Amino acid sequence: MEPAVSLAVCALLFLLWVRVKGLEFVLIHQRWVFVCLFLLPLSLIFDIYYYVRAWVVFRLSSAPRLHEQRVRDIQKQVREWKEQGSKTFMCTGRPGWLTISLRVGKYKKTHKNIMINLMDILEVDTKKQIVRVEPLVSMGQVTALLTSIGWTLPVLPELDDLTVGGLIMGTGIESSSHKYGLFQHICTAYELVLADGSFVRCTPSENSDLFYAVPWSCGTLGFLVAAEIRIIPAKKYVKLQFEPVRGLEAICDKFTQESQRLENHFVEGLLYSLDEAVIMTGVMTDEVEPSKLNSIGSYYKPWFFKHVENYLKTNQEGLEYIPLRHYYHRHTRSIFWELQDIIPFGNNPIFRYLFGWMVPPKISLLKLTQGETLRKLYEQHHVVQDMLVPLKCLPQALHTFQNDIHVYPIWLCPFILPSQPGLVHPKGDETELYVDIGAYGEPRVKHFEARSCMRQLEKFVRSVHGFQMLYADCYMNREEFWEMFDGSLYHKLRKQLGCQDAFPEVYDKICKAARH
Repeated sequence: MEPAVSLAVCALLFLLWVRVKGLEFVLIHQRWVFVCLFLLPLSLIFDIYYYVRAWVVFRLSSAPRLHEQRVRDIQKQVREWKEQGSKTFMCTGRPGWLTISLRVGKYKKTHKNIMINLMDILEVDTKKQIVRVEPLVSMGQVTALLTSIGWTLPVLPELDDLTVGGLIMGTGIESSSHKYGLFQHICTAYELVLADGSFVRCTPSENSDLFYAVPWSCGTLGFLVAAEIRIIPAKKYVKLQFEPVRGLEAICDKFTQESQRLENHFVEGLLYSLDEAVIMTGVMTDEVEPSKLNSIGSYYKPWFFKHVENYLKTNQEGLEYIPLRHYYHRHTRSIFWELQDIIPFGNNPIFRYLFGWMVPPKISLLKLTQGETLRKLYEQHHVVQDMLVPLKCLPQALHTFQNDIHVYPIWLCPFILPSQPGLVHPKGDETELYVDIGAYGEPRVKHFEARSCMRQLEKFVRSVHGFQMLYADCYMNREEFWEMFDGSLYHKLRKQLGCQDAFPEVYDKICKAARH
């Protein structure tokens, strides 16, 4: 009884403190208290529920039987919208706070919400090397199932809660993208419900214009109801080499060399300052040296970016064997390095051993509970951006990031961008190596002002024929946006498919200049 009484007393004192200080004060100035006491346990419950549900659904093979009926229900909702006069645009009925994007989707309140309850893996065909999934399937679900049967996606983006639909309608990348491209480039077919309620399947050879226009369109050409994605045989471990590099020129040269070597299954860089980085290269393997095995995804282990930094501090190269699924989700526990701003002591060994098994809090719950005041503070004093630029422009790009926002660490991830139709492609007619520069954290540049600094960065990205990931805050006007993205095929299809009265244009859906 004594522990229960002590817990009750602590809970009562906490509630009294919240009452005195006010909930908003606690959420802003002592957010870690709320996150540790409420969001971490709640996130754990969410994860257990969805994991058990996905396991049961797949084992009973109920998803394929129910899928067609769910698609017909979506078609019925769209046709009812048309019969009622098509008075407003349509959007998915998924609440905005459930998405990984930090943007608040205010359009959900004014548009017709179409409920899309599609969150299951439908089929794994190892002969054709294809997995067929519904759009709300998460990367956590995919890795849990595929790695257990010896398969994986060629490109498996980092965070557990990223969904297939979000990665197709937006984009996705991973350290294998220098071989396979972006997430869209490993997809072989999309199934959609269009603005008139009809069902269509598109592939590179069937309805090919739609196939190439869907990625990056943010749900403004139709409702995605299923996708077919390539799978490849998996091995048990990633043999990962760590190499600290100093000097910007040496960093860029080393990163470029490793990105061009296709024998590397994985290439990644973490930049800790403008002239200090660790470049990592990995290959999948079934062999392991027991003394060098590092289960980095275990709850008690140091956060990955902190672990990597030790190689820089000691100025020593390293070699480790990391279990494949641990490698895929190596940045998940610390949400890259964002969690250090929410739980400052989160990487402390005591915290990791006592509470690390509940980490991380779900990003969706962090969004749901942040409040308007905290959201505005984040918007003005926090940066979450991924800019995709040609690899040949990396030195110039890193100088620009330093001058405009000065955020570290910076994530470097190379990817191959093929010359294909659609919103995003290289300037010329040939495939080109690009790099994703990910900046997440509090800017340290003097007199940082979000709008002006980000517009300056966006201007640079446009000037080198780069692209901005659309999950993040975008400050471009309409003309600048369509200078960055090739809208020719997109606008043609919106007219052909009757999307202009059914869905907002992608710019109006995601850009701050259009939403305010």
